[in-house]
Amino acid sequence: MDTQTTPATHTTASQAAPIQDNALSPLLINLLKTVLYREDDEQLWGALLTLQARVRDYVAILNLDLMLDEAEGYAFLKSRPEPEEQEAKTRTKLPRLVARRPLSFPVSLLLALLRKRLAEFDAGGGDTRLVLSKEDIAGLMRVFLPDSSNEARLVDQVETHINKVIDLGFIRKLKTGSSPQTYEVRRILKAFVDAQWLAEFDIRLASYQAQLAGEDASDKTDDE
Repeated sequence: MDTQTTPATHTTASQAAPIQDNALSPLLINLLKTVLYREDDEQLWGALLTLQARVRDYVAILNLDLMLDEAEGYAFLKSRPEPEEQEAKTRTKLPRLVARRPLSFPVSLLLALLRKRLAEFDAGGGDTRLVLSKEDIAGLMRVFLPDSSNEARLVDQVETHINKVIDLGFIRKLKTGSSPQTYEVRRILKAFVDAQWLAEFDIRLASYQAQLAGEDASDKTDDE
């Protein structure tokens, strides 16, 4: 059976395309710059759910994948895995649009501890937002940092690591007029530190502690 498009239907379809195109540009620009959170921009989030097929097609040209978690309410772009060695020899290597960032040991440790704390928090089945104070975070890290009798210095060091994690987008400082300062652990952390990584957490921490012990011993030797 042949179908015919009425003039009215044709007009509606032609008008819908520009509307989607108008939404696509700011959506792509936002994703190329940062993580998109549902709670931060409901309108842009709705556009992403509607246009996600087009977004995936577009960013694929740039060798990127759209990572979208509707349940947790975040989306970001991730570089596609490097091709296998044999395949790579026959392909032109593309530059990375999303750069890899080397992390210091304390920052890596803090991300791991926050991810473990987030898993424990979710298991409790309470609130959906994990909020910690600077002192809470210092408490998580204290066991794994070199011994120090200067508590203020330890908190200052932890604050430096916290600021780096804020820059990475895994926690955010909450606006509050009272002390202590509090931070929300962003749920996107789950996408970067996965369940398999957590299963090996104890082994990794043993390695961390051994590394710290070695660094501490080296520092004492230098002092002597």
